[in-house]
Amino acid sequence: MEEKILQALEGLSHHITTLSEKVDSQGERITALTEKVDSQGERIIALTEKVDNQGKQITALTEKVDNQGKQITALSGKVDNQGLQIKENTQILKALEHLTQVNKAEHDKMAFNIAEISGEIKAIRKDLLNVELITASNWSDIAILKAAK
Repeated sequence: MEEKILQALEGLSHHITTLSEKVDSQGERITALTEKVDSQGERIIALTEKVDNQGKQITALTEKVDNQGKQITALSGKVDNQGLQIKENTQILKALEHLTQVNKAEHDKMAFNIAEISGEIKAIRKDLLNVELITASNWSDIAILKAAK
């Protein structure tokens, strides 16, 4: 019976050794997996830092876009003001063109009136010359009548 107990103990010892080897093997596998998990954790941390940096870059770009939007808004206001100034200048130019046309019409009318007055002055000079001739003839007749007395 002792022999059977010894055999059973040897069998148990063999099983314990086998189980111990399996446990050791599992421990090594767990260690390898732990190392892999740690490595993955480090990679996740590195990726998280990259994502954080990209987030900061996106924030910086967003600020730049916002500033450019403000600049565009300011430029749009300036363009609107210039548009209003152009409209005002166009109205002034149209008024000046109309005034120029009115002045030209008045100038043409004055030129016509001057020509008409010039014609009338020539007629008056001719009539005055005739009056002088007739007056001279009358003086001559008066002189002859005085002489005949």
